[in-house]
Amino acid sequence: PTVGAASLLSYLAQDAPVFVVEPERTWRRAGELAERAERGGFLAEPAELRQRLAHRSVVSFTPGDEPADRGEVRIPCRQRDAFGIDLEGTLDELERLCTEHEDTRLYCMSSAEEDRLRNLLRDREFGPLERIHFERGRLNHGVLFSKEGLAFIPHHRLFGRYRQRRLLRHAEQGRPITDVSDLRPGDIVVHVLHGIARFRGTRVLESDGRRAEHLDLEFAEGVRVYVPSERVEMVHRYIGVGGRRAELSNLHGRRWRAARRKAEQAVEDLAAELLRFQALRHGSRGIAFPPDDEWHRQFESEFPYEETEDQLRSIEQVKADMEAPRPMDRLICGDVGYGKTEIAMRAAFKTVMSERQVAVLVPTTILAQQHCWTFRERMADYPVRVEMLSRFVTPAGARQVLEGMAGGQVDIVIGTHRLLQKDVGFKDLGLVIIDEEQRFGVEHKEKLKRMRSSVDVLTLTATPIPRTLHMAMMGLRDISALQTPPLDRRAVETRVQQFDAQLLRHAVLRELRREGQVFVVHNRVHNIEAVARTVRELVPEASVEVAHGQMPERRLAEVMRRFTEGSVDVLVSTTIIENGLDIPNANTLIINRAELLGLAEMHQLRGRVGRYIHKAYTYFFTPPQRPITPEARQRLEAIRRYSDLGAGFDIALRDLEIRGAGNILGPEQSGHIAAVGYNLYCRLLTRATARLTGEMIREPPSATVNIGLNALLPESYVPALEQRIEVYRQVGRAADLDDVRSVARALRDRFGALPEPVQNLLLEAEIRILAERAGVDSIQIQDGRLHFMLKDAGSFRAHFADAAIRPRVVRDEVAVIEAPTPSEDGRRVALFVRDLFGQP
Repeated sequence: PTVGAASLLSYLAQDAPVFVVEPERTWRRAGELAERAERGGFLAEPAELRQRLAHRSVVSFTPGDEPADRGEVRIPCRQRDAFGIDLEGTLDELERLCTEHEDTRLYCMSSAEEDRLRNLLRDREFGPLERIHFERGRLNHGVLFSKEGLAFIPHHRLFGRYRQRRLLRHAEQGRPITDVSDLRPGDIVVHVLHGIARFRGTRVLESDGRRAEHLDLEFAEGVRVYVPSERVEMVHRYIGVGGRRAELSNLHGRRWRAARRKAEQAVEDLAAELLRFQALRHGSRGIAFPPDDEWHRQFESEFPYEETEDQLRSIEQVKADMEAPRPMDRLICGDVGYGKTEIAMRAAFKTVMSERQVAVLVPTTILAQQHCWTFRERMADYPVRVEMLSRFVTPAGARQVLEGMAGGQVDIVIGTHRLLQKDVGFKDLGLVIIDEEQRFGVEHKEKLKRMRSSVDVLTLTATPIPRTLHMAMMGLRDISALQTPPLDRRAVETRVQQFDAQLLRHAVLRELRREGQVFVVHNRVHNIEAVARTVRELVPEASVEVAHGQMPERRLAEVMRRFTEGSVDVLVSTTIIENGLDIPNANTLIINRAELLGLAEMHQLRGRVGRYIHKAYTYFFTPPQRPITPEARQRLEAIRRYSDLGAGFDIALRDLEIRGAGNILGPEQSGHIAAVGYNLYCRLLTRATARLTGEMIREPPSATVNIGLNALLPESYVPALEQRIEVYRQVGRAADLDDVRSVARALRDRFGALPEPVQNLLLEAEIRILAERAGVDSIQIQDGRLHFMLKDAGSFRAHFADAAIRPRVVRDEVAVIEAPTPSEDGRRVALFVRDLFGQP
């Protein structure tokens, strides 16, 4: 206990034991931190900590036999992580440990890991095999309790073949990234029926005894429309293209209806074209990989942490594509750190086990190096040869790699655009993995397009650019979205402001105090050394190095190695660190001249921090007293606004607004997107495609219920407006009772017990679903009677044919029944109606 220990101890019961690991080292570290603290009193002195612990039960784990303080229990033990430098040395060291410790426990992460180790020890005729107890579980470090004759050894420390990663429990579902649903007052929105308006916030209105929250929309000439919460699905934030400003619609004007009608006609033609494209691709002959075998299952069982549900679903989708007899073209989209690389490695392993080769195409040499290390570590126990082809490789080494690729000896090659040059050939290429395709040029993309006709292609991206996003969302490609963050992943705190030297010093020192590292990005090579000198002058306590793409290869590789190993505190670099670097200890990022970077680029850079359990910070600095362009201001506002987990799609859609849709749809289709908004355009296209294929569209219920219920989300229960609108959207989308129950469970988990207005909101949703099934268009109460407006009298009569209680059909459009209680008691009436529809 070091930082804030005095306050932390006050939360413990007086009889609660306190465990201290290596107390002398702990007190020494506490003293160092207290000396370096700039604000007095925040960090407790070691003497104060020891005094507070003097009256508690303390158990200390010490490397020696130091005498214990009064009331303290000391347990001597030693950490043991390093073993032999090769297999023979490792087994000799393990045999010596077994001799010295009667009880040696070896911890494996999976049954496959244990089976492989048992077989290895038997094959090597390991003598004391019977004295080893195999356990299932995870240890970060090996520990020896020599007095007790007890040794705990983790498998990954024994062989040192891959780094042990955190074991993650199933994470709660993260923020949805299928569209931009958050609305803020002042946003331009699209109402599906009425057109383009400005969102002014929400208002709680009362009508016929029913209180509900409504969206307040302002149309042209100041006309206001209030949309009830159950119809919030009809409203989406307006997303145009290329910075074009939208004009508010006249509520009863013809312009909106004409624009929508033209868009509907245009998407009919586009849908037919898409279907022809899909039919052509599905008709192409590709590689049908065989199903998984025992090696695949063993390889997957060795994944050191638990997969998220999104990962598992995406892996199954990739496998199904690979086993199908047509070329795969799938996009894996997920924010940084969400597990895209593991999906790629499993696809690569499946390919190699089918005796075919894999090409992994990455945009930078730094990322090629990182992926090469990662793939080799993950596949170290299998006969898989992984090589790299980039400018970090010498000409002689590159020739050997090329010969191995052509001869089939190289199974997986990881490289930059060098892989697309004419002298590169494969004996039997089966899979191409592309990391961040948008970073490649037009010529490279044309070569990749030709590849797609014959081999399987898997594309990974953290921020789909507009072109890729269009292709993914409009049926041109298959997409798998990873939207569940790791359990202990936290959003990066993001600040956008003019350059402040003292803030830079404070940010670096704060990171150094917690033994972390810092990225400083300056994307101009000609004066990057000057920026590094400024950092050294501001923070002389830190060791600072420079990295950029024009450095000699060996020097750049050496700097990156030292930073990765932790011997460099601050790395001043260009945007070469943008993709793929995984340095958990670096959790502060400072970007100089941020106004010069693109939105996707800024989001990728921010993804370099916050990859571990520590709170991460990002500072986007702009020049002081110098104006920036309106477009740059928009980008900076977007990066500040969309800083939560899973914001990749939000960033991409905002990029679409700022930069445009690209040329995939042509100027005419882009005009229709601008006229009706991106969300509605995609919705129209989805419907048109479904009509042409005969696919059923799962629509939310359209029945209305007005029986005097107070049905809303109180601000005291869900304070944030964006969260309330998202919940209303989920309730409105609920197409069956299970959907409603799922929303109720999520609300209880997140906000606590449901107050009555929230129960009423969900009860109304259930009634709408049941009424829709029974052919009812609306339900209202008048003069003590319930009136059912029918849209299908036949379905209504059939529903109540065998019911104990039957409403009386007055005419084909209306049925009535006496209410069970005065209409003022809306909840009792609602429960009666739900039970009425639920009768067999």
